[in-house]
Amino acid sequence: MTEKTVLNATHRALGARMVDFGGWDMPINYGSQIEEHHAVRRDAGMFDVSHMTVVDLHGAHTKDFLRHLLANSVDKLKVHGKALYSCMLNEQGGVIDDLIVYFLGDEFYRLVVNAATRAKDLAWIEKQAAAFGVEVRERPEFAMIAVQGPNARAKVLGLLHEVDRVRIEKLGKFAAAAAQGPHGMPLFVARTGYTGEDGFEIIVPAEHAVALWEALAAAGVAPAGLGARDTLRLEAGMNLYGQDMDETVSPWEANLGWTIALDEGRDFIGRAALEKQKAAGVPRVMVGLVLDEKGVLRHGQTVLTANGEGEILSGSFAPTLEKAVAFARIPAGEPGAIRVDIRGRELPVRLVKYPFVREGKPCDGI
Repeated sequence: MTEKTVLNATHRALGARMVDFGGWDMPINYGSQIEEHHAVRRDAGMFDVSHMTVVDLHGAHTKDFLRHLLANSVDKLKVHGKALYSCMLNEQGGVIDDLIVYFLGDEFYRLVVNAATRAKDLAWIEKQAAAFGVEVRERPEFAMIAVQGPNARAKVLGLLHEVDRVRIEKLGKFAAAAAQGPHGMPLFVARTGYTGEDGFEIIVPAEHAVALWEALAAAGVAPAGLGARDTLRLEAGMNLYGQDMDETVSPWEANLGWTIALDEGRDFIGRAALEKQKAAGVPRVMVGLVLDEKGVLRHGQTVLTANGEGEILSGSFAPTLEKAVAFARIPAGEPGAIRVDIRGRELPVRLVKYPFVREGKPCDGI
């Protein structure tokens, strides 16, 4: 049985093309995926991300629990509302999921985890939480709308109650705060995103989601589907769980070393395996590739290097660059001239440092 978000009928009324995404009936586009992509890069677009799972953690030992559960350190969260991106690992150092954690009080943290991994994540979190006496509470009564683009914040700020505007305008990146939206609806506004653009991800009670979506549309925010979300996050150099990493891949092998905090005296799940892998030398690395000639890079294609074969992880035509880009996992070491096997033809590709796009513009060397 496919699940539906509270905005499902709204998407269908807009003529969205719907697909099954991790068991959810979600809009892939509302017409032109490329136009939706450009709307986010140049102005403002909005995505229904109500399929994401919100999990609230309560209890006196919640911080200790998260210091054990996550590879990144919640000790970095000093200010109320501050957020942290982290991987949650198994004992072998493989990635169970990537998530965002918000510090909302000494005994209250909020997690936002992926939709496709919901059941697995909840089971793992609950199992680990038991020893710490932490209450794990899923919040299915919330919807979530991501508003992204150079003009996204201004359009959202215009819809907030005037007493909240200045405070939310000053909200730093990777921080969140409560605010009142249209008709006084309660919002949890986070300055986060998955597009490489500025903007907000807004958690809203499900009964107000349609009204918020309509208010955003009236303010000139373009609806965008999961198709554009995927090309935007790829250009921005952001991993997709299940495609770029999973339980057989460590953060070192997914270019997520920056999310690992090997702080003294903190024994998080998977730490021993990560330290062992680092000491022995990480066997595979994740890199960015650009195809300068015609053709499309797709998940599963074989990558040929001087050290052996690798494979394309996320790959797509990048509308901002007007060429194909990809993440690939290849054997460690100097790769030599890299080629990709596209239907039996070996095409040369360039190895680049990603992100491919920042603030709407191609990055240097792309």
